Amino acid sequence: MSVDHTRAPVLEALVDYHREGRLSFTPPGHKQARGADPAVREVLGDAMFYGDVLATGGLDDRLTRGRVLRHAEELMADAVHADHTFFSTCGSSLSVKAAMLAVAGPHEKLLIGRDAHKAVVSGLVLSGVEPVWVEPCWDPERHLAHPPSAEAFEEAFDAHPDAKGALITSPTPYGASADLRAVAGVCHRRSVPLIVDEAWGAHLPFHPDLPSWAMDAGADICVTSIHKMGSGLEQGSVFHLRGELVPAKLLGMRADLLGTTSPSAPIYAGLDGWRRQMALRGRELMGGALELAAEVRSAIEDIDGMHVDGRDEYCAPGRAHGFDPLPVIIDLDGLGVTGFRAADWLRERRGVVAHITDHRRIGTQLTHGDDRETAGELLAALKDLAGAAPDLDAGPRVAVPSPAELRMPQVRLPRDAFFGPTEDVPLEHAAGRVAAEMITPYPPGIPAVLPGERLSEPVLRYLRTGRDAGMFLPDPSDPALRTVRVAAEGGA
Repeated sequence: MSVDHTRAPVLEALVDYHREGRLSFTPPGHKQARGADPAVREVLGDAMFYGDVLATGGLDDRLTRGRVLRHAEELMADAVHADHTFFSTCGSSLSVKAAMLAVAGPHEKLLIGRDAHKAVVSGLVLSGVEPVWVEPCWDPERHLAHPPSAEAFEEAFDAHPDAKGALITSPTPYGASADLRAVAGVCHRRSVPLIVDEAWGAHLPFHPDLPSWAMDAGADICVTSIHKMGSGLEQGSVFHLRGELVPAKLLGMRADLLGTTSPSAPIYAGLDGWRRQMALRGRELMGGALELAAEVRSAIEDIDGMHVDGRDEYCAPGRAHGFDPLPVIIDLDGLGVTGFRAADWLRERRGVVAHITDHRRIGTQLTHGDDRETAGELLAALKDLAGAAPDLDAGPRVAVPSPAELRMPQVRLPRDAFFGPTEDVPLEHAAGRVAAEMITPYPPGIPAVLPGERLSEPVLRYLRTGRDAGMFLPDPSDPALRTVRVAAEGGA
């Protein structure tokens, strides 16, 4: 079948909708901006409302006979070498849950890298799937987790031969990637599927100097956030399917359980337009981004007190398999300030917003949307930060546990702990109790505490000192972390 990547079915349908002058007596109630609050129209612009039409009965007719969305998904699948693609306007947080539900059901086992995003844990809570945690490759010097190795998954399958499949996160928000081909091989020798949470890898298919992406490496399901490293709108996500281990109709049914019945046409349009942009110009745009990243990395390395994490650090034996240079991760240990303090200073004093923040690093993500002007502003702000660092209050130190201390035993299913009887106990009395909530330093959103884990003093100390140092913890029931929600006594 001939595929024409100059087409953008969703965008074309929006043009047709307005050209034909349709008058809608359906939602959305703003009626093409006419009913929207004037202040909102002034801030967002009327174009936002003009594009906000029903997907069924707006972009397409009431029976979807124009196949607008299906055609857009088929073009996306072709662009990234998938058999099937599904669009989601609920972010990869929904997409990864749909993928999990298509592979394992309640009380069935799924192998999962312990560096998974909180959305994966939410999927466990909702589904009742039993996680078998696979340890990441730890860098004890930098206190970083890289994706688990194929050998770790092999050992986990040997110990749990009834597992229905595996889920791995690659690349990480720090840019480390797994040996996906080897991990897929481990799964396929057992005839079970591999899910890859590739939320940070939307750009990977479009340049040969980037790490191999999930579909080309043999994965069965791949979840990708187009809004992260692509140029879609926030919440724009796709999940791709390849092979026969997961039926496309089953994956679609699972997604339908979770997805909205009122999807956003502007988000669909962003996904569709990004695919066309990448299919036609992806190699050129990604090549430019990689060149810029190389220049920025070199320039940051020349700033006293700053070090840019690179391939040599990440791809050493026992660590990551591959490396994406576009997440520029800056180690501030030489400046003597935390990433929390540095990020606040950059935003407040120079108007520069960093992404990753942790006890010793900030992440400054570059994409094809950056250029030498934005890179120059970043470098100037970082030089100013280095000059100001000696006068900054270093703030409290974060007590980061060793890899062995960081891992706590999972003694109850996440769903059982989350929905069972609970009580709130003071943080200083929580060690030894079973957590009934997630506690997640954010970003990047990898939980330090999962429902069903038996809490330990080193992890609680890490969270307490992290909170005092400026760590953002959005999900505990007590945001100040004076108390922790745990399973009621007698519940575990």
